[in-house]
Amino acid sequence: MGRIDGKVAVVLGAAGEGNMGQVVARRLAREGAKVIVAGRKEAPLRALARELNGEHCLCDVTRSGDTAALASFAKQAGGRLDVAVNCTGWAPMTKLLDVKEEELDKLCALQFKGVYFFLQHMVAQMAAGTGGSIVQMSSASAYALLYNHAAYIATKSAGDALVRCFANEFGSKGIRVNSIAPGLTASPMTAHEMSFSRNTLSAASEPPRTSPMRSCGSRATKASSRARCCRSTAA
Repeated sequence: MGRIDGKVAVVLGAAGEGNMGQVVARRLAREGAKVIVAGRKEAPLRALARELNGEHCLCDVTRSGDTAALASFAKQAGGRLDVAVNCTGWAPMTKLLDVKEEELDKLCALQFKGVYFFLQHMVAQMAAGTGGSIVQMSSASAYALLYNHAAYIATKSAGDALVRCFANEFGSKGIRVNSIAPGLTASPMTAHEMSFSRNTLSAASEPPRTSPMRSCGSRATKASSRARCCRSTAA
C-alpha cells in the first residue's frame, strides 16, 4: 500500500514532456493516489492520464475561472480532493536592465496571481471536505542572489509569502499548505541553464556555475519530497 493510497490528487503543470509535473504525477500514482493531471496542452495530458489510469483537465493557472473549474472537476472525478500540487513556473534569464514589461507581466501572472488562484480554489474545495495537503513549487532562488534572475526571484518569493498566509489561516481547518524550494534541477525548463544540451540532460556531468552548490538535483528526488509532503492526516 502506498503512502497516499486512495487519495485524490491534482497535479497542475504536467503537460510538458518529462517535466517536473509529470514526474510528480507518476510518483503520486505509484504511491496509490488517483491523479488528475492538468495544464494547457490536451494531447500530452490525455496520454499521461491514460498511462496513470487517471483523469486530465485543461487549466491555465493565470485564469481564476480555470483553477476554480479544476478544483470542481477533481471533486466530481474523484469524489473528494486530498492533494494539490502546483508545478507551473517560468525561469527566464534576463539582465536586470534588460527586463521588459511583457516579461514582468507574464511572471507576475504565472507566479503570483496564478499561485493565489491555485491556493484560493484548492483550499476552498478542501475546506468544504475533510481537509488535505497543498504543495506549491517554489525555488531555492527565492532565498539566494543569482545574476539574471531578479524578476524570477521576486515572484517566487511572493508565491512563498502567499503559502505562509494560507497555511496560517487554514492549518487549523486541517489543510496543510507548504512550498518546496528545490535547487537547480535537471529538467526541460532548466536546460538553458545547464552546460550541456537537452539531449544529454540525464548525464548532468558538469553543473553550471549558477548553482551555489555546483550540483543539480534530479526530478525523481524532488518528486519523492513532494510525495512526503502530500501525506495527509485526513481520512
